[in-house]
Amino acid sequence: SESEIELRGKVPNNLGILWSERGEIKTAQTFLESAETLYNQYMKENGNPPLDPNEHFMAEEEKLKDQERSKRFEKAYTHTLYYLAQVYQHLEMIEKAAEYCHTTLKRQLEYSGYYPVEWALNAATLSQYYLTKQCFMESRHCLAAANVIFSQAGQAPSAEDNETEQDQQDLRQRKAEIARCWIKYCLTLLQSARKLLEDNIGELDPDRQSELKAQRKKEEDEKEKGRKKAVLFGTSDLCDSILATEEKVSCLYPLDFQEAREVFLVGQNYVNEAKEFFQFDGYVTDHIEIIQDHSALFKVLAFFEEDYERRCKMHKRRVDMLEPMYVDLNPQYYLLITRQLQFELADTYYEMMDLKVAIGNRLEELDSHTIKKINSLAQLAVKYYELFLDSLRNPDRIFPEKLEDDVLRPAMVAKFHIARLYGKLITSDGKKQLENMQTSLEYYTFLVDYCEKHPEAVQAIETELELSKEMVGLLPTRMERLRAKLSPFT
Repeated sequence: SESEIELRGKVPNNLGILWSERGEIKTAQTFLESAETLYNQYMKENGNPPLDPNEHFMAEEEKLKDQERSKRFEKAYTHTLYYLAQVYQHLEMIEKAAEYCHTTLKRQLEYSGYYPVEWALNAATLSQYYLTKQCFMESRHCLAAANVIFSQAGQAPSAEDNETEQDQQDLRQRKAEIARCWIKYCLTLLQSARKLLEDNIGELDPDRQSELKAQRKKEEDEKEKGRKKAVLFGTSDLCDSILATEEKVSCLYPLDFQEAREVFLVGQNYVNEAKEFFQFDGYVTDHIEIIQDHSALFKVLAFFEEDYERRCKMHKRRVDMLEPMYVDLNPQYYLLITRQLQFELADTYYEMMDLKVAIGNRLEELDSHTIKKINSLAQLAVKYYELFLDSLRNPDRIFPEKLEDDVLRPAMVAKFHIARLYGKLITSDGKKQLENMQTSLEYYTFLVDYCEKHPEAVQAIETELELSKEMVGLLPTRMERLRAKLSPFT
């Protein structure tokens, strides 16, 4: 009978929710999956919603109309899916959790059973799952929907109709959190495009670029039509607003500077939006993460820029945003972030030095200004790499015998880069040149010796190790030659 069906569906559903809230995830899964099966079976066999439990206590004329009954029945099933999504998340069945989360969000819109802020946050969170799968169209759709639905929060009257300052603060925070999801979207899209386009030395490969442009023309229209049907949220009016938001940023890999810049600018706008709420004073960690993302946006945009001088300016922007924060941080409380900033600043100066060397190589003769610039950038890179390496020392200032896994590669790369930087310093003083070569050799030797003592470290730094071995073989001969050249004058 209908009442029996309604009871058989309701009981496992409520038990599932109860066990889920108690943290008994496996038990919850059993009851919720049973409720899901019953719903599907009932809809297949009957199609009409069963009586609502309250109707057993109503007079005939008070009973619900079919439409209201259907709405309640579907709402209960949406609840089942909502809790199942959480259960699968707990059980680390991530793909299934995402699928159920998507269906829940879709149904909440369909049956108008949602709170705009909560719905928008869930959609923005789901977008990050799609990012990990490189599904940029789906990710963008979730984020655009989050923006559109979130905008309803300002329009809907609150419970007391006079929102407190705290409510306003919460709204601002949620808006900034959605902005941060957009930043990750733009950054991941740009970084994925770079991976597709770079050659074996990390520069843009023009042949690959032409190939991907041609391929894109052929494929994209069909692909988008097919995938759109599966992911669209909302009714036609809502869809129009969501699609209009989507059109502000591409979901295709940017393949040249112009396309990359468009994605970068959208990301940068969301950086400014997120920073408005997450300010350094009060939200140190969040603020720094946002600035690091901003720096990463500049870094990946520089990859698409052909002009070395302009590329250098982009890296300079990164230094200008990272350095003041580093200066203001107390490493005692923020050791991990301090290390990240030291390493990123060192890497940025290193990259700028490389660019200045490349610019210098195009000149017939290096002028004193360029030499000064190359040396200054190299010294700044060394300074920050050394600061990073010093942060690994124990209280007695002794460098660890064996490095922890999480710092092994960064520490070795820092040693390798310092060795290379000493080799790049330009000086006409022969004695100084010898000193630099000696320092360079010591750092290369450190890498080789460390890997001999700890063979398990080799796979983390294969390329650097190979080059270090080569330099350890070459440098003593070069130094001998330089000594011989200098000996008549000493």
